[in-house]
Amino acid sequence: MTSPEHIEYDEFGLFHENASEFELPCPPDLVVDRVDVQVEPGYQLSALVWGDGDPELVLLHGGSQNAHTWDTVALALYPRPLVAIDLPGHGHSDRRAGGSHGGSSPQTAAEDIAVVIRALAPDAQAVVGMSFGGLVTIVLADIAPELVRRVVLVDVLPGLDFAHARHISDFVDGPPTFPSFDDILARTVEFNPTRSESSLRRGILHNALQLDDGSWVWRHSRWRLETDTDADTETEPIAVTTTAPDGSLFNDLQDTLGRIDAPVLLARGLRSNSVLRDADETEFRRRLPSGQVVHFAEAGHSIQGDMPVELATTITSFSS
Repeated sequence: MTSPEHIEYDEFGLFHENASEFELPCPPDLVVDRVDVQVEPGYQLSALVWGDGDPELVLLHGGSQNAHTWDTVALALYPRPLVAIDLPGHGHSDRRAGGSHGGSSPQTAAEDIAVVIRALAPDAQAVVGMSFGGLVTIVLADIAPELVRRVVLVDVLPGLDFAHARHISDFVDGPPTFPSFDDILARTVEFNPTRSESSLRRGILHNALQLDDGSWVWRHSRWRLETDTDADTETEPIAVTTTAPDGSLFNDLQDTLGRIDAPVLLARGLRSNSVLRDADETEFRRRLPSGQVVHFAEAGHSIQGDMPVELATTITSFSS
């Protein structure tokens, strides 16, 4: 019986691919470090710290992603110093016991992320949150407003219709493991037909682990392989478990959004695989009349993947 093929992975060895795909410079002296912050004994969160000096931005990824989803955006912003944090249970971060979605709701995740920001980026000029990370940012602005001077929400708002996010749920709620890299790549390509295969391959290497038997598991799903009684074995993504009777999501954060005092910008993808619609934008403007909206015509839900350079330009303009 032949041994399974082992695929080498260098976390910091793929930035040149991001840069090449979007015609960005990749400095030979690029400074990117992985830093862990203890939230409480036995529980720590991990982050990528880009550049020298005090971080000016905090980037929070979406559910089932990890801090590397921001790599191209960070390269476009470089050398502006920033921190991209792995949410609880995602990437290299530990999972908080109990609950769902890596052990955290937007509320508990925000409490933990606040500890990391105080340690790594207490004077950041803006917090940028995509999808679930955007919901975390909304809560963070409410419970720790001193850490959130400006808010960028990337293709997410409370109250969005679950029907418009079902394609994300269908992708996340897949097999617990994949027999080979080709299998996990094929599923990823199927659900991301507009993205280049090279970018999807790179994303998998950052967001999945190869097990001893050669199979692959998403980092955010590795907890499903646990057999102890404390393990969270549910397979439904958090969007399902928080759906209101009318099919909307996270309605409890509508009023929280309206209480934000800091300037808020909504980055909205206009492709069919985004999760927001005109009605969501109208409600956002009603609750936050001072809020800004920027449309990204060639982007879906993951604007940081579809139009990263344009998103970086928007972040710079808004937060400078």
